[in-house]
Amino acid sequence: MFYLPGLYRLCINAIITLFLFSLINGCAKKVPFLEKYYTKAEYRIPMRDGIRLFTTVYTPRDKSQLYPILLWRTPYSVAPYGENKYPTKRIDSWHHLAEEKFIFVYQDVRGRFMSEGEYSNMRPYIPVKTDSLDIDETTDTYDTIEWLVRNTDQFNGKVGMWGISYPGFYAAMGTMDAHPALVAVSPQAPIADWFIGDDMHHHGALSLLLSFDFFSTFGVPRQGLTTEWSPDFKYGTPDGYRFFLEMGPLANSNHQYLKNSIPFWNEVMIHDTYDDFWKSRSTLQHFNNNVKPVVMTVGGWFDAENCYGALHTYQTIEKKNPAAFNMLVMGPWFHGGWVRSDGSNLGPVEFGSKTGDFYEQNIELPFFGHFLKDKTNPDLPEAFVFETGVNQWHQLPDWPPENGQPFSLYLNPQRELSFFPPENERLLYDEYVSDPARPVPFTARITTSMPREYMVEDQRFAASRPDVLVYKTETLSENVTLTGPITVELYVSTSGTDADWIVKLIDVYPDDAPDPADNPNDIRMGGYQMLVRGDIMRSRFRDSYEQPKGMIPGEITEINFTMNDIYHTFLSGHKIMLQIQSSWFPLFDRNPQKFVKISTAGEPDFKKAVQRVYHTSNYPSAVHVSRLY
Repeated sequence: MFYLPGLYRLCINAIITLFLFSLINGCAKKVPFLEKYYTKAEYRIPMRDGIRLFTTVYTPRDKSQLYPILLWRTPYSVAPYGENKYPTKRIDSWHHLAEEKFIFVYQDVRGRFMSEGEYSNMRPYIPVKTDSLDIDETTDTYDTIEWLVRNTDQFNGKVGMWGISYPGFYAAMGTMDAHPALVAVSPQAPIADWFIGDDMHHHGALSLLLSFDFFSTFGVPRQGLTTEWSPDFKYGTPDGYRFFLEMGPLANSNHQYLKNSIPFWNEVMIHDTYDDFWKSRSTLQHFNNNVKPVVMTVGGWFDAENCYGALHTYQTIEKKNPAAFNMLVMGPWFHGGWVRSDGSNLGPVEFGSKTGDFYEQNIELPFFGHFLKDKTNPDLPEAFVFETGVNQWHQLPDWPPENGQPFSLYLNPQRELSFFPPENERLLYDEYVSDPARPVPFTARITTSMPREYMVEDQRFAASRPDVLVYKTETLSENVTLTGPITVELYVSTSGTDADWIVKLIDVYPDDAPDPADNPNDIRMGGYQMLVRGDIMRSRFRDSYEQPKGMIPGEITEINFTMNDIYHTFLSGHKIMLQIQSSWFPLFDRNPQKFVKISTAGEPDFKKAVQRVYHTSNYPSAVHVSRLY
């Protein structure tokens, strides 16, 4: 017993020594992945007009083989800057590719961060270039690849390009007039058209929350080359609904906050129709049989920003470039969720597997591995799409599926939703009062951002409002699988001279649906009203995005628009629901319900209006889609 204290001290010292040794040894092993396996170099690559673009190159340290290049062009910074500085966090969008080993090239696009030149949002494409000063994103991409081909060691001669969101736009532009070495491109959630369906507007209605939040930071003019972002806008409250409501008319965005300091925001306020400013920035018009690389476009069914861009980039390339290898991937993802999450769920809605991991290992890696590294042909399909509701992947020969049959959901009296058109010839309608002073919120959350989960959020918070019409089917006795785009056909009238029409397609769960296994927010799935697809149509653009026109008070008017594609099964025991409303705030700006220029409208222009939706044999309001049997 006399020797135990000394022995105890020796044991403690030994344990401490072993712990410190393990800690030091462990720290030595925690070298960031890229630093351990890649060398980094920084260059200023000259363009044809003399402007130099800041470019970072990560090359595998393994010198035993040649590697293809993967190029990512971005307006969002290639940080960290400095050849001895490596990303210390997992790079979600390319870590799985880095393990496979490519030469990664990241570039600040013209006019952003450390690249010279003037920046232009969605810089318009110049189809016919007459001299070296005619530059666009296709020429900057071509010149970058040309320099890399001539100056990159360990290069196998093949270049791929990819990017998510705005970088997806640059990837899509890279497919046009492509450098011969560019053989594979993957535009992922690419911006395609900022007036009709992506980010900034939907069918001409301004995406207020997203646009204001984004451009109040991103749109601040750069003062010379910089490695720093502009500071985030300070709302001074967590309540975005209240912030934008108290801001008042859209013109107050400048009067009260931005002070005309954001040039692109000022352009948005001026260009409130689909004029040449917006048309010139659409990529879709330019895929004119000029796409030579193989293309894999990727998108998410629940991407609140660029679902339109993904679907329409694929569809337009397919239509205009019949000889091109062109495939589509659509999964149950939020914006970039295929690599920014494991894809197993979105909020309380579960997808049965790690769909993001599946995409990385079974779709993206095989695509770039085959076309850039001559690996085994994975025989990828025309469309690799995920069916929500039953949570299944499908490999299809076409998208939308050609075997889909026409299917409609009609509004009927007693707020019913029917598979058959109404037969009553009497003038039947439902009505509500739309009040711009009390718009319908787009989410039940208190937030100044756009929650990624809002695209599947429980809509019971909206269904209880008197200014939201609710129509639903009887309980389904069999599964109903709907695919492809959704066409909305509404017959409406308003007591005003303009109005917005929001239509939401909803999957209503049975009352005994089980709650999620991991449920920290105590969400109840019994009766859950899952948003499957929703969109807005501004009446003034019902006939033309270029030449808006008002509505005649009280006159029955047909409103038609198309919502993005779906691939969803409404299970037996569920119900299908439609909700119709005239505001979705602050996701979209408020319509004064008076035909005026909204960006300059004053407080007196905002009026209550009585909105009517008709459902008779002569005015059969409905949504039309395809059904798989």
